[in-house]
Amino acid sequence: MKSETRTFYEQAVYRAAERIVSGLDESLELESLARGAALSPFHFHRVFRGMVGETPLELHRRLRMERAAWRLLDGEDPITAIAFDAGYETHETFTRSFRTRYGCSPSEFRRRRTSDINDGPGCERPPQIELATRSGIHFVPGPSGPFTFDFLNGGHVMKTNQDHVMNAEITSRPELRVAAVQHVGPYNRISEAFARLGATAGPAGLIGPESTMIAIYHDDPETTPEEDLKSDAAVTIPAGKALPKGLTEFRIPAGRYARATHVGPYEGLGDAWARFMGEWLPASGQRFGDGVSYEVYRNNPSNTAPDDLITDMYIPLA
Repeated sequence: MKSETRTFYEQAVYRAAERIVSGLDESLELESLARGAALSPFHFHRVFRGMVGETPLELHRRLRMERAAWRLLDGEDPITAIAFDAGYETHETFTRSFRTRYGCSPSEFRRRRTSDINDGPGCERPPQIELATRSGIHFVPGPSGPFTFDFLNGGHVMKTNQDHVMNAEITSRPELRVAAVQHVGPYNRISEAFARLGATAGPAGLIGPESTMIAIYHDDPETTPEEDLKSDAAVTIPAGKALPKGLTEFRIPAGRYARATHVGPYEGLGDAWARFMGEWLPASGQRFGDGVSYEVYRNNPSNTAPDDLITDMYIPLA
């Protein structure tokens, strides 16, 4: 069962990567990639990032940049044309991005052709086109196919730092009734919604020793503009408790969930989610179920050092 489930996720990611690398000159339709993988956009992009080590957009941009580097060495196309084909609107923005990746400008890179190096003292290395990545997916020109696919067969995908192995457990969760304040905008500003939640729920007597603070994320940040992302800052409330004006009731379904725990600053939660969905889930034999993924905050950031913050992450399982 585990091998079959892992194969399902690997093949879903493989198909998506294949579409990306075979369509570098096309606009990247992220929702279409998710549909082709038979996953929701929210789940697909976290699985993809966790397994490949890059988001679909990052993979697309890196391969375009590697192709640009190859064209600089292999031909005489104007740098401006190469920049446009790499997805940059101006020569200047392409040059800045190229310098960040390769440590020199495109014109300097072009001057380092192999033919020029062979005329030198013999100790220089030819310029390297491939950019560092753990996936093994690179731009490779030639009639046999423009790309290699080492990230599944080579076993690169599931490598992880053994000092930071992602552990999770499967647990049954009861239905949770929560009072919520919606946040629309970048997820890293959900603290603003928690401030509004506290200002309303606190005076109403809804926050106490038995309360649990929860964040619920509804949109995929890869396919939804930051200003349109929807999430909820929520607090658990007992049955029958009336909600004051300004709070919305939401029920998180009961069921089987996978739980992983992140210890440390909230800034690290994005990477933790990526490893949870991209490393642990494909190897677990489990699949996503109906419901929402959410975070439970087990201590208070106002009186806890960032390195000691504890957050439980929950994924609904089929």
